[in-house]
Amino acid sequence: MNPARLAALFPAAALLAAAAGWSWPGVFAGLAPGIVPLLALVMFAMGLTLTPADFGRALRRPGVIALGVALQYAVMPAAAWLVAVVLGLPPLLLAGLVLVGASPGGTASNVIVFLARGDVALSVTLTAVSTLVAVFATPGLTLLYAGQSVPVPALDMLLSVARIVLLPVLAGVVVNRLLHRLVAPVQGLAPLVSMSGIVMIIAIVVALNAERLGEVGVLLVAAVVAHNALGLAAGYGLARLACRDRRIARTLAIEVGMQNSGLAVALGAKYFGSLAALPGALFSVWHNLSGSALAALWARRPGRD
Repeated sequence: MNPARLAALFPAAALLAAAAGWSWPGVFAGLAPGIVPLLALVMFAMGLTLTPADFGRALRRPGVIALGVALQYAVMPAAAWLVAVVLGLPPLLLAGLVLVGASPGGTASNVIVFLARGDVALSVTLTAVSTLVAVFATPGLTLLYAGQSVPVPALDMLLSVARIVLLPVLAGVVVNRLLHRLVAPVQGLAPLVSMSGIVMIIAIVVALNAERLGEVGVLLVAAVVAHNALGLAAGYGLARLACRDRRIARTLAIEVGMQNSGLAVALGAKYFGSLAALPGALFSVWHNLSGSALAALWARRPGRD
């Protein structure tokens, strides 16, 4: 499927999945054990679209890559904690929002950068590098920002990130490298597989929290929207200050503001409970809406912001 069309469908699919989980919780809640395998499938599909050359680009632009990764892991966890504290989110929702902030860049960001006329090669490289860094950054930053509110099993989380993110991505890269002729005809399906996996995860998480959504819904939506807005704004503004390049700034804004919320959902459900997975599920819906809107705006204004 065309990446642009897929990006346009993603927000609608996410909203429909949330509505399905809300309407038929009994159908989707029983699929909760599938959250981690689904995320591993999403990450494997991402790996199938990558090559060693994508990681090698980091060696040719170390400054920009370092800036992007630094903004990713400096801005988003701190913004999540700040928003959660200001809005008075309960501890489990604070932990879930921090998990979103401490996750690497989302796979959908690459498509959004393409639509926004950003630097797609830079976006792919940043997503790949931030995913590798996540093995240590995600549990460490979650412990730093949420450890005062809830117990954070950082070592267990580190091992989980390695199993459900790093290993599937690397496996996809290896399969693509060794069996490229066999893989090439189906590589175009990888974004669709990723989208389908994340959409199903959203339905499951909403179903698991259907009864509690009424209690936290408005407050949590406000937290997710504010968190995403801070990431997009800080990513763009700080990148413009650092490098003065509008195209790079657009790319970093999207990379910083769009997270791998599927990872936050899986880790939240596994280590803190289904309520802590809810921020990631809502973020999956919202960041695709905001990212698509921003891409449409920037695509019409290629020369100015």
